[in-house]
Amino acid sequence: MPAPTPREMPIGSPRRGPSRRQFLTRAALLAVGAPALPILLDACSKGGNSTSAPSSLKIASPQNPVTWDIPADNTPIADGLTPEQGATLQLYSYADYVAPDAVKSFEEKYKTTVQVSTFNDTDEAITKIRGGNVDYDIYFPSYDQISRLVNGGLLKPLNHSYIPNIKNVWPVFTNPWYDQEWRFTVPYTVYTTGLGWRADQVPEDIGALSNPYDSLWDSKYKNKTAVIDDWHTAMALPLLRAGKSDVNTADADALKMIGEQLNAMVAATSPKVTVTMYSDLPAGQIGLSQMWSGDIINAQNYLPEGTGKEILRYWFPADGKGLVDNDLMVVLEGGKNPVLSHLFLNHMLETEMAKLNFTQIGYQPPQNSLNPDTLVAEGFIPENLRSAVVKPEYFDVGYRLLELDAANDAAWHNVWRAFKAGGS
Repeated sequence: MPAPTPREMPIGSPRRGPSRRQFLTRAALLAVGAPALPILLDACSKGGNSTSAPSSLKIASPQNPVTWDIPADNTPIADGLTPEQGATLQLYSYADYVAPDAVKSFEEKYKTTVQVSTFNDTDEAITKIRGGNVDYDIYFPSYDQISRLVNGGLLKPLNHSYIPNIKNVWPVFTNPWYDQEWRFTVPYTVYTTGLGWRADQVPEDIGALSNPYDSLWDSKYKNKTAVIDDWHTAMALPLLRAGKSDVNTADADALKMIGEQLNAMVAATSPKVTVTMYSDLPAGQIGLSQMWSGDIINAQNYLPEGTGKEILRYWFPADGKGLVDNDLMVVLEGGKNPVLSHLFLNHMLETEMAKLNFTQIGYQPPQNSLNPDTLVAEGFIPENLRSAVVKPEYFDVGYRLLELDAANDAAWHNVWRAFKAGGS
């Protein structure tokens, strides 16, 4: 790996505490026994200031976009306020998911201190936020938490005058279906889910197969494969393989098929169920894996010395019809530094800062200036991983892993629990 420049830290730097991948895994396992969503919502609403939270959860989707109401008792901050002085801005994030150099740059610019706290899982994060005993200012959720956060009165609506750098991001994020008019959210990272492999261990061009997903059921790769240890992501595999686009299905026959196909995959290839493919694949412990695009980009930094990054490959459907997701930044209603919070969001949306963040966490920011050509030309991604670049048009055609209603969530987790108990 080329030596990093003085302002960069390798994407594959040592990790302190639970990573984003570990967060997703633990959240999935906890969700198996999680309470019904209306119960969780009720708990959330007790910690928020809004008195108008509904008793049931409104779930946004591309087919059902939501413009969240702004309660009279929780309005945006006024224009033109002076940043809080002598403050400590509190970030609540996945571990190693915010670039240290980006944080340092903000501290120097605004003569303030930033403290990053981390969480292990969604239950812990939301429980702490709604408990009111912490002063977190900014939280980094995924879009499938927005319903609970907004309905629970836990988010501060945004004053857009403080965030002019929104112009740098893809237009879709100024009116996303999960938060029309971006009243509460700004985008942070984008990623796809596809297949990654080592060309020296898997000489077959997986992406050229008539159905690349079939490879994870191909017995010639037995004991060489892996799937992501995230219930919704892994369970989507049989659906995608079958050419189905509803990766949030409530159909009992479809869920039965998912369970059967996961078991068939175990019998054929004995896949490792893991969140460490970003290091396992380059180390040669596995040769073929279901993979997030950010992890295959990260994998080049874990290759053994003397092993060229050209052995790494990534496939995602060229037409964008695969899993496409994004994470967010939000301002918490209970934070003590709302002005600095807005300025930090704007800071992270600045193009050069977003690029710097990319070099340290491996997940792509949805910046207008970043496309396959510029990312390859500027050395962010090698030519052989060009397919790991997330394109704006993917968000028009890709499949989203949505928040599920309580009954469907339980049905999915019943299948996953059975798979984990007997298949992994």
